[in-house]
Amino acid sequence: MIDIDKVASSISDLLLALGVERDSHTYDTPRRVAEAWAECLAGYDIDPVMHLDATFTGPSDPGLVLLSGIRLTSTCAHHLLPITGTATVAYRPRSGAPIVGLSKLARVLHGYARRLQVQEQIGYQVVEAIRQKLDPVGAACIITAGHGCISTRGVLEHGALTTTQAAVGEWVPGHADLQAILAEHAARSV
Repeated sequence: MIDIDKVASSISDLLLALGVERDSHTYDTPRRVAEAWAECLAGYDIDPVMHLDATFTGPSDPGLVLLSGIRLTSTCAHHLLPITGTATVAYRPRSGAPIVGLSKLARVLHGYARRLQVQEQIGYQVVEAIRQKLDPVGAACIITAGHGCISTRGVLEHGALTTTQAAVGEWVPGHADLQAILAEHAARSV
């Protein structure tokens, strides 16, 4: 559990160390920031894999399951700056294997994203959760995102985007399922 009072006190110390004067605009900033960080890092309070526990009976040939256009917000583990973008999560259940509700795919992604992260790790964690719980033919997570650490500091590359892809199972580069997922992601990303 996050200690909001302790975080607020730390933010107050940070603002003081940065020379920010306390006025009517910044008086309640430490508490507001503490509450905002508690929300941004809420992924530590849950195990995102649990969202895949509730399954349904799948058809004999379920086909490719693909959820695209998922809005992603995370926080860079290196600079504590925002990562924002779009993700696609997909899997192909084995014949007769259980399936999960589509919202659960987004919930798994958000559970991992609401932590201090690097983009590559989010995708890896999502596909590993799907592999572990559903044993699909294949699973993939493609993310296209902008990073505050690139756009607001350092190289100042506004509009630069990073695309990462993680895949597990029988999907190798060039696999027809993976190509379909990449095409859908490209059509729906940022």
